Amino acid sequence: MNNYEIDIEKLRRDLIDYFGTAMYNGSPQAQILLSKVENASPNELISIAINNGFDINDYVIGKSLYL
Repeated sequence: MNNYEIDIEKLRRDLIDYFGTAMYNGSPQAQILLSKVENASPNELISIAINNGFDINDYVIGKSLYL
């Protein structure tokens, strides 16, 4: 299995923008998810992103040195 380094801070910013916009448009669940995104670990962020249709390949910045 290939391991890739993900730009977590870019992913976090994009998720904050995504849920912030949804919250502004009246989605009550977006506020809960926005709070989760702000405090999420890298693995949690990736999971939230995938569950909301984000393409993680857009955030790959290199091959990870860790297995």
